Amino acid sequence: MKYPTSFHNLVFRLLCLFGLLLITILEVGPVPISGLALMWVVLFRPKWFYNLVQQIYHK
Repeated sequence: MKYPTSFHNLVFRLLCLFGLLLITILEVGPVPISGLALMWVVLFRPKWFYNLVQQIYHK
């Protein structure tokens, strides 16, 4: 597996930041979205989440 370049690493980090900002904005409503999303990730352990973490923290 080829690991991403530093540019791709930056793009992934910016996408994660954008996603967190979106969740933060939606969190203003009555439904706790971040908690539900985190429970979904913990229960189903999607492959894309594992790959995203590997790409961000690859040294």
